[in-house]
Amino acid sequence: MRTIVITGGTDGIGRGLALRYLRGGERVVALGSDPAKGARLLQEAGRLGAGERAEFVRADLGSVARSRAVAAEIAGRHPAVDALVLGAYRYNPVRIRTGEGFEQTFALYVLSRHLLAEGLLGSLERAAGTPVILSLCGVGGIRAGAMRWDDLQHERVPYRATRVTMQGARANDLLGVSFAERHAEGRTRYVLYNPGFVATGMTQSLRQPMRALTRAAAAVFARSVDRAVPPVAALLDAPPAAPLSGFFQGRPVDLDRPGFDPGSAARLHAALSSMLGESGRG
Repeated sequence: MRTIVITGGTDGIGRGLALRYLRGGERVVALGSDPAKGARLLQEAGRLGAGERAEFVRADLGSVARSRAVAAEIAGRHPAVDALVLGAYRYNPVRIRTGEGFEQTFALYVLSRHLLAEGLLGSLERAAGTPVILSLCGVGGIRAGAMRWDDLQHERVPYRATRVTMQGARANDLLGVSFAERHAEGRTRYVLYNPGFVATGMTQSLRQPMRALTRAAAAVFARSVDRAVPPVAALLDAPPAAPLSGFFQGRPVDLDRPGFDPGSAARLHAALSSMLGESGRG
């Protein structure tokens, strides 16, 4: 029996993966911030006869302290983890500053992924098969936005939710590059995956009329979660041999491009380490 840890595991693709693996006899640890959604997932697991293999961890991963604590808690309960799916994300129309002083989208979308990947690395390396981290992110095709190296949390410019989100997607590509470079001797594979436009619950955080427009577009153009989940699961079930790989809707992506520059990845890692070290002291 494998242990699959999924952030954003109560919504969209994360929930779809959780239910798929519970049906398949695996153990699932789903992380989410909404206890009601967590309860519904556990109820569904019970109906599937998988109640004993389902675990919901309530966690606001926009908190650095909570992200660290959750990684430690899961590692303590599960000495071996076979797969970590990094899918937690929330679209914030306005700037939100966390109690720790971070811009919330950056904290949730970037910092938490770094902390969970590093915090669960020991458990991943002890997996019986080939351990894998799969990050739902940009995979190099993000034309909008840019890495604002002198202002990664967009504190000195007007807040633009799309711009902040696009930088987060680019940063998550670089997190994969950094991880693969720093842990090249390890067994854990890192997969970058862009599922394309998928009909999920993301529209709940949008303001009108954007919420209605996005829902209408999703009804026409978006793939369903049921269609989006199988290619993701295929990569989790049989991880690529390369330490780092990228895919767009199941199709391989060439990583020999500027968006995956090792120098930029190292620069981001240094910046995050500095931020997190200052946070730890403060």
